Amino acid sequence: MDAGTLGVMIPIIALMIPIVALWTRHQQKMAEMQVGATAEQTAEKAAQYVGQIQRLEDRVQVLERIVTDRGYDIATQIEALRDTRRVDEQGAGVPLGLDKKERV
Repeated sequence: MDAGTLGVMIPIIALMIPIVALWTRHQQKMAEMQVGATAEQTAEKAAQYVGQIQRLEDRVQVLERIVTDRGYDIATQIEALRDTRRVDEQGAGVPLGLDKKERV
């Protein structure tokens, strides 16, 4: 490099330093904004999941009460359904009248 080229390059490099510093700060602010938006979206989704989990836990509690209730004999009812299916498969039983179309 000769002295003339070096004399032109020094001011160009000197002017590029603040431009790079500004660009770096801008990129940092953009990254911080993106992190904030992502955190907000995550918090919203977590709140939705908490609501869904609570509803599912409530449903499980109801099902547990139904199954553990002593007056509720689920095994007898399942067997009764099986007996009904056997009767229907043999062609006997009470006709359901599903062939007739009702007008509403």
